[in-house]
Amino acid sequence: MKAVLTRGLPGLLIALTLAALMALATPALTAHASTDISTIAAALRKSPVYVDPAAAAQLSTTDADALAKKIEHANKPILIAVLPAGFPTQNLFQNLRTSTGITGLYAIRLGTRFDARADSVVMPRTAVQNLVTSVQGENNTNTQLNDFTDRALSNIGGSAPASWSGGGDTGSGVSTGALIVLGAVVVAGGAGAYTLVRRDRRRKAREQQEALDKLRVVVDEDITAFGEELDRLDFHPAEAGADDAMRADYERALDAYEQAKGYMAAATRPEDVRAVTQSLEDGRFSLAVLAARRESRPIPERRAPCFFDPRHGPSVADATWTPVGGASREVPVCAADQARLADGADPAIREVETDYGRRPYWDAGPAYGPWAGGYFGGGVLPGLLVGTMLGSMMSSPSYAADYGSGYGDFGAGGYDGGDVSGSDFDPGDFGGGFGDGGGGDFGGGGDFGGGF
Repeated sequence: MKAVLTRGLPGLLIALTLAALMALATPALTAHASTDISTIAAALRKSPVYVDPAAAAQLSTTDADALAKKIEHANKPILIAVLPAGFPTQNLFQNLRTSTGITGLYAIRLGTRFDARADSVVMPRTAVQNLVTSVQGENNTNTQLNDFTDRALSNIGGSAPASWSGGGDTGSGVSTGALIVLGAVVVAGGAGAYTLVRRDRRRKAREQQEALDKLRVVVDEDITAFGEELDRLDFHPAEAGADDAMRADYERALDAYEQAKGYMAAATRPEDVRAVTQSLEDGRFSLAVLAARRESRPIPERRAPCFFDPRHGPSVADATWTPVGGASREVPVCAADQARLADGADPAIREVETDYGRRPYWDAGPAYGPWAGGYFGGGVLPGLLVGTMLGSMMSSPSYAADYGSGYGDFGAGGYDGGDVSGSDFDPGDFGGGFGDGGGGDFGGGGDFGGGF
């Protein structure tokens, strides 16, 4: 009897192994037997691409797997569903987003029609509309979905959800043989993924270093200018008339100067510059207070520095200014720029070197966001930069990942792409009729009936 059990053990182990593999395969084979929102959501939590069995003719398993791998390798929260033409569309995007629970960009090919929605933290609605419009004329499903994905990858924020294992479940079933092959290539695939991650990290580190090098020139000029202001002040703590309040102001200014130099020396990323310019702004205000005490003038109120050049010191008023091609807005100005604007002259604008010559800092590139953020803070900066190149860049969802967030209305907040936020999202991001939100050719609702 013992011999029989021993001889049967290998067979039993094989049987158990096959049973386990079949148990893994069975959900993949049967998960889409009855297609509803929960079924689609469950599949999208495992893989970025789902193909409904009734729409299998639109996108082959090979093409769906390739698309899923592209998204997974890019590590971005793009979720794509291919559904039959008759699939109900009432509240489709909103219900799918709620059931999936993943913050991201959702695209649906429904018969021959296409639309998309996204959480605004990963992509603004206007960007989604432009993307959808750009692919509306493409009839081939594979071409349309790949073109949409390629364009979305260039400016979507966030990262892929952790639940994607790279299994490539696209709704068309996973065979036992595929599962076995998957297990055989895990090690090789892991090595390839590690190489891709290292390459992406090196690229990002190189871009950040280039941005920091540009900022270092400008910030060093700011620090030097502040040091010269300290010298011109020619204050001595023991001078006649000096009191404890004056000495405290002077000490704060000196501390700010030293802090700025220390922060800049330790900076390793562009966003580290914000602490430098914030220290300089504090120091300049301390000098303004000290000057007022020495001249027996009222202590000035704490105001933002001059918008046109923070080296001008704290602003004294707000003035109307209209950038080229932009809308008018109120900006804080120093006394000298206030007088220039009143006389119809141009203000003294801070310009920096760019690949196209010297340009105002707000037209010089995204790296100047942290620099401006330290001077103006989160509450003031958004309104000042709306309509400028820097303002447009800072409002993009990818900006926070590269240069940090925390600039008031700019930058992503709350959940990042790929986070599991469940039903905690703005329904307005996923509302409207199928075809309404994408800016496409279908018009509102149409054959699909009411809004999402």
